[in-house]
Amino acid sequence: MPRFRLVQFALLPVFLFCSGLPGFGQSAGRPRQLPPTPFEQSNGRQTATYAQVIAYYELLDKASTRLTLKKAGPTDSGFPLHIALYSNDGTADPALWHRKGKLVILINNGIHPGEPDGVDATMALLRDLVAGRITLPDNLALAIIPLYNIGGALNRSPYFRVDQNGPDAFGSRGSSAYYDLNRDFIKSDSREARSFTEIFHWVDPEVFVDNHVSNGADYQHVMTLICSQHDKLGGAMGRFMKNSFEPGMYRTMKERGYDLIPYVNNFEDTPVSGWPEFLEGPRFSTGYASLWHSFAFMPETHMLKPYPQRVKASYDLMRSFIDFSSRNHDSILETRSQDIRESLNAARFPLQWTLDKSQYSELLFRGFEAGYKASEVSGLSRLYYDRNKPFEKMVKFYNTYNSSLFVQKPRAYVLPQGWWKVAERLQLNKVVMKQLKNDTTIKVEYYQLLGYKSNPRPFEGHHLNTIDSMKTESQEMHFRKGDWWIPMNQPANRFIAEVLEPQAMDSYFTWNFFDPILNQKEGYSAYMFEDTAAAYLKSNAALQVLLQEKRNSDTAFAKSASRQLDFVFKNSPWYEPDHNRYPVFRVMQ
Repeated sequence: MPRFRLVQFALLPVFLFCSGLPGFGQSAGRPRQLPPTPFEQSNGRQTATYAQVIAYYELLDKASTRLTLKKAGPTDSGFPLHIALYSNDGTADPALWHRKGKLVILINNGIHPGEPDGVDATMALLRDLVAGRITLPDNLALAIIPLYNIGGALNRSPYFRVDQNGPDAFGSRGSSAYYDLNRDFIKSDSREARSFTEIFHWVDPEVFVDNHVSNGADYQHVMTLICSQHDKLGGAMGRFMKNSFEPGMYRTMKERGYDLIPYVNNFEDTPVSGWPEFLEGPRFSTGYASLWHSFAFMPETHMLKPYPQRVKASYDLMRSFIDFSSRNHDSILETRSQDIRESLNAARFPLQWTLDKSQYSELLFRGFEAGYKASEVSGLSRLYYDRNKPFEKMVKFYNTYNSSLFVQKPRAYVLPQGWWKVAERLQLNKVVMKQLKNDTTIKVEYYQLLGYKSNPRPFEGHHLNTIDSMKTESQEMHFRKGDWWIPMNQPANRFIAEVLEPQAMDSYFTWNFFDPILNQKEGYSAYMFEDTAAAYLKSNAALQVLLQEKRNSDTAFAKSASRQLDFVFKNSPWYEPDHNRYPVFRVMQ
């Protein structure tokens, strides 16, 4: 970037907030006079408190028949989530919007209240729409969550996010129950996530935007962008994301004066070495939204830029989403419909992806030279960036992920009713499922887990499991009245596969909802079982062969009486069949 442009960014004036203009939009005709936002009143130094946010939205709601503010479910903070609905025809019903052919954009703000750029930018955006300074195309409708992590916003301090350049004070990353809510979408431990799920399925957005602020390296770009990774998104939507939507956003932001680049996903080295595209699982908002055939994006302004500049960039990016979505309205709707059809007809689903470092694109990165010098804290070498040495350089962007594990789509899954925590989350997500009306025998496939690892460190109220090996068994099994039948003939197919297949990156097994099967419940007293085991072994020639093969291949096993006795037990009818048997059953015929 030329030096004069760098100076412009570094010395961005705050005249936007001092000039008396109530926003970023340019006046078309005679706009209505509405009060400035708390951010604007502070000349860009402060972000609105939760109470100020809701009060301002209520003011806008009263000022316009096009805007409706609704309470939209509880949170762990004790305060309700709100949803603001804006449409030129004044309707506040997403189902009606879809019937009228409107494309719906859902915007989420403040999931990390220490990253409040979107909170203030969206207040200004809505105010400018209500005031008539800007207009929303008739073929769009907006749904906006003003501030998602209310508990974190109420926990306000000037000391969070020590590296960030403003505002003066802001909220905590942790929620009221100290969750990072952007890790909770698939597991839904918080009331916030449960309310969001209800909102999301009610709104059913074609486009989803979740506003954030980045951490990491220093560079010149004001805004970076996470898009749903196109290979993981797959199908028609993946192709459209790669070929149209993502490059279209770069072009649209370029027209507004921004050099938008992909999120700088490099935390172990300086960015000049390049970086891989962020692969979002459904624990994240964008990964969750993409399972439901939404084009999902996570804007990340750069934490070291002045706060007014970051808010302005967030405002302009949302304008760009509106512009691109309106211009490509028909293509987006048709692509989404095609993607749903592909999911209904798919014979298999991907569960895991591997970065392909043999393929990459190149992008123009505007950075600052990095160096090392002695730390004044430790006296040892430390990294620093020299803002007096800006540069432009083409860097490698690794944006190809190969699907490394697939699962064949079953006709249906059967979930025993005892796993009600899982059933509850499926129902929350509007998955079509029914309970068996009678006790029934069904031929099913199931997984027997042979090896797994459980992370010993807690993570967001859970620990994460990974499967090392498993085998597939098939047999007729008895299910009881009330067990759940989950057909795989619905738009939720992709979601169902990624939460119920245990090897998926954010499955309910990964999040340890099925951990009780990993603990053996039935046992034996060795001195008593010895005689029973000996008699059973004498009557079972095949087991004798297996036992001897195990002795021959494993010296430690051959020297252990207890391990050999346990081997006989686990190959006998006295061993409980439910131990390490994954309790989600696949119906193939």
